[in-house]
Amino acid sequence: MESVAERTFQYQSTLPPLPVPSLEESLNKYLDAVKPFASEQEFCNTTAIVKRFVEGIGPHLHQRLLQRAKSRRNWLEDWWLDAAYLEVRAPSQLLVNFGGPAPYIEHCWPPCDGSQLERLSFATWHTIQYWDLIRTEKLAVHKAGNVTLDMDQFQSEGPCPSHLIVMCSGRLFSFDAVCDGRILTPPEIQRQLTFIKESCDGEIWGEGVAALTTEKRTTWAKAREHLISIDPANKTILETIQSSLFMTRLALTGDPTVRWGDKSYNLISFADGTFSSNCDHAPYDAMVLVSMCYNIDQKLRTSGGKWKSQDLQVVCYAFTSFGKAAIKKKKLHPDTFVQLAMQLAYYRQYGKAGSCYETATTRRFYHGRTETMRPCTVEALECCKVMLNPAATVLYLLELWVLGFDRHLLGLYLIAKEERLPVPELYSDPLYAKSGGGGNFVISSSLVGYTTVLGAVAPMVHHGYGFFYRIRDDRIVASCTAWKSYPDTDAETFFQNLCTSFHDIMRVMTLSHL
Repeated sequence: MESVAERTFQYQSTLPPLPVPSLEESLNKYLDAVKPFASEQEFCNTTAIVKRFVEGIGPHLHQRLLQRAKSRRNWLEDWWLDAAYLEVRAPSQLLVNFGGPAPYIEHCWPPCDGSQLERLSFATWHTIQYWDLIRTEKLAVHKAGNVTLDMDQFQSEGPCPSHLIVMCSGRLFSFDAVCDGRILTPPEIQRQLTFIKESCDGEIWGEGVAALTTEKRTTWAKAREHLISIDPANKTILETIQSSLFMTRLALTGDPTVRWGDKSYNLISFADGTFSSNCDHAPYDAMVLVSMCYNIDQKLRTSGGKWKSQDLQVVCYAFTSFGKAAIKKKKLHPDTFVQLAMQLAYYRQYGKAGSCYETATTRRFYHGRTETMRPCTVEALECCKVMLNPAATVLYLLELWVLGFDRHLLGLYLIAKEERLPVPELYSDPLYAKSGGGGNFVISSSLVGYTTVLGAVAPMVHHGYGFFYRIRDDRIVASCTAWKSYPDTDAETFFQNLCTSFHDIMRVMTLSHL
């Protein structure tokens, strides 16, 4: 994770700009993507809509998008920040933010009462060390093979405060993590944390202002302005919170009064010495958190959880019958294997295709973030049907591919919006939403990598599932979420169907001598 030969941001200026696909390519891929969810009549109707789009407003919007791309190295960047995060008015903590349990529980730090402060001081210290790698540009450049990835989400912003915010018993405390240019040691940090905890013991619970950040964004914005109007000093306090390196909390349960919703990183410490996190999604994507957690995990190895919501069901299990090593022996990509099993699990449970979103990276381009992969293809759907047909003797196993057109269609939509043009009927076509467009994917999934780090995400839609997973040589570990208030979803059942699908696909590959 640390590099002396290469500086963290030295390749930023050489990364290629984010390309704009051809209009024909994106629309053809869009038609391929909606086909599994369409009847013959519906598909004919959508094909006609696409044809009218091509013959009408589509080329104009595409040309304007190309013009925008000429003046920006990443034509999507500003739009994505606004449309995907800042314009969202729903409560961000549960519906936008991400996070998950820290991996340390698996090996060096199992649950242990009385270990909270000591462990938190080490975790805080390692987090600050990671911050220092970024500040000194010693964080190793991320690469996919030999391809350099964009590091903008780690970007050093220049002069910056070095204080931390600690939340405990509904109260907020602040202390500086750097003294005379030196990062505090773990024992020094522990003394600060001990003082804070002892100050709260036996005292009345604080006002719990952080609970306001769990509200809808407009409600929280109005509440924030009201706090400032009550006393101008509140503005200084809020700015102190916002400018801190990160926030940590001492918690017994998932109380919302000790979690700040729009802070980039909340380090959550429980009484039994386990950890979790909650992160504002706007400034960075989940792989940034994965990178930091993996770094801390490796440091802890050498030296030595879940969201509390009444409506969100979260399960996290390890499938240990086999993992990456066995799958690769069958000449199938591990991620393809999991995605195909996920489709089969959904088809087994509901008897129909499930529109699926898998996160793909565009960080090989300047300021690139993510693109949408749509693993639910016509071929994947046919595979599910054959797998569950007891009379079938032939299985067609085709690898899934990246259908990177969603951000392109978003760009065309936003061009029309900026020019105050009527929304093209492409976006009001029922198949657009039915296939997942407009944030309607039934399965929201992400491979967080091949490390020890995991996380969780809430379902994108009320009748859907959130699915994060990591693949190791000997196991596949997954977190699955579903809304309890929707009667037809159950994360436990989905995971069990997934495990059955793992075995079914491996059995077929073994019998087929793949």
